[in-house]
Amino acid sequence: MKNIFKVSIALLGLAAISTGCIKEFQPQTSYVTAAQAAAAPGSFDNFVAAITSTMNGQFLVWGNDDTRPDDLGYPSLMITRDNLGSDLTRDYLNWYSNWYQVQYLEPNYAYCQFPWSYYYQWIKACNTVISLAGENPAPEQCSGVAQAYTMRAMFYLDLARWYSQKTYTADKEALTVPKITEKTLAADAAHNPRMTNEQAFEFILSDVDMAEKYFEGVPAGDVYTPNLSLAYGVKARAYLTMGEWEKAKEYAEKAIEGHAFTSAEQYIDWETGFNTPTSSWIFALKTNKDDPQILYNDADSSWGSMWCLEINPEVSGCGYAANYGQHFIIDRHLYESIPDSDIRKKCWIGFLDDASEDEWIDFLGAYSKHPDWLWISSQTNYSEDPSGFCCKFRTAGGDEGRDNQYVGFLVSIPLMRSEEMLLIQAEAAEMLAAGEGQAILTNFMKSYRDPSYVYGTHSNETFFNDETTAFQNEIYWQKRVELWGEGLSMFDTKRLEKGIIRSYAGTNHPEGERFNVDHTPEWYTPTIVQTETNYNYDCVQNPTPIRPSNDSEEYVW
Repeated sequence: MKNIFKVSIALLGLAAISTGCIKEFQPQTSYVTAAQAAAAPGSFDNFVAAITSTMNGQFLVWGNDDTRPDDLGYPSLMITRDNLGSDLTRDYLNWYSNWYQVQYLEPNYAYCQFPWSYYYQWIKACNTVISLAGENPAPEQCSGVAQAYTMRAMFYLDLARWYSQKTYTADKEALTVPKITEKTLAADAAHNPRMTNEQAFEFILSDVDMAEKYFEGVPAGDVYTPNLSLAYGVKARAYLTMGEWEKAKEYAEKAIEGHAFTSAEQYIDWETGFNTPTSSWIFALKTNKDDPQILYNDADSSWGSMWCLEINPEVSGCGYAANYGQHFIIDRHLYESIPDSDIRKKCWIGFLDDASEDEWIDFLGAYSKHPDWLWISSQTNYSEDPSGFCCKFRTAGGDEGRDNQYVGFLVSIPLMRSEEMLLIQAEAAEMLAAGEGQAILTNFMKSYRDPSYVYGTHSNETFFNDETTAFQNEIYWQKRVELWGEGLSMFDTKRLEKGIIRSYAGTNHPEGERFNVDHTPEWYTPTIVQTETNYNYDCVQNPTPIRPSNDSEEYVW
């Protein structure tokens, strides 16, 4: 498939699309009955596997085009969330630009259906497993049931944090999403109101309680299989959102047990950096060679295509990041706020102003065995140079993978790491006792990220909310750097009621999208797909986000 065709399709993807383009899916009525499921050979194990096997590598929701690079499953949602804020920008229109630009997010457009359809399909898969096992699962079913409860809790936690207009600590009565369990009947679909924050988090925690019960005595599997550490991590995220500091600290510590932290060398490894699990990864997804997103569309509909820069332009010539000029780039202010002594700064190409091609290629030798490829990648569309390009997610498979995207894009994708849990632990500890969190954070930073680290450098960056503590500001900055590109920053922005800043002197955000918002942006809370509110009469709609009409005045740091 020619590159120019793929770029044209990307532009078409930004146009208004009716709801009819999404595959038909009704989460409240489309379920597998116990009798139907039980009749299938090996049914229970197959349904357990389906919970996670459909989270990556499959085309799930777009009805008329099974090659769309924004139909990546869970990784699509990670990219979507990061495109809503200010830490990530881009140099050219891409498949996720509508979120970044705050366009076509009304409930009758297809884009808002993506998260809704994804999550409720996976929730349905969890419900099927729980229903099949019944109230007294057989011993051999306990692991599968525990996985189903864990993943259902994780999915509902994402939904509750994303769809609620107000945080749990600000308003426990704020609405989240409708609850659909293995006991929900089709007759309930027309009158299924959204849970309040309080109801949602009670339900989420009860699911993890069940997961802990059924994980007892079950040996941990690999990083791609939901496990007890993941269950603990989901609880830590939930209690953090609730401001339950004791519990957040307790469960973050439990999640970390048995896991190391990614070393500085592993973090920036040119061969395995963020494409291969380390001992810090608690849960991950894997891209397989027989996934439709690898087999179809020259593998260009995959996570690797979105992120991996090092694909030989003379041999393969594929990849949205490598060869089609659609890059995800770090916000310049965030990059420049990272000390040079912090190893993480090497995850992004530095900024050179007014440098020649030869100067650039010499400079790029510090980031890749193939600096000429990185330069060529930056000249594909509107980029003037590769400043801020992401080198965090490396191409897999060594030289073979760099010459062959069908190998290079077979990457693993982290969904939870022990570093996230460490930062939750530190925030909670500091909220409980001044100085304790600082000690945890300082020890981690000096040992694994920046031997010259000095606490407090970023404690004054409030992002318009100066009610958060200085330590929370520091942790907020740390998470934005440590977890950049992993789809988590939006949840902290909403939790801490921060704003976003895209307009400032020297910004690398495109003109027309330089929005500064002194509160949590409205577009961080998506609208609910119209088909849900049309047929579920008790489901109240969220307001449609309004795109700012002009660029904001430059913010002075």
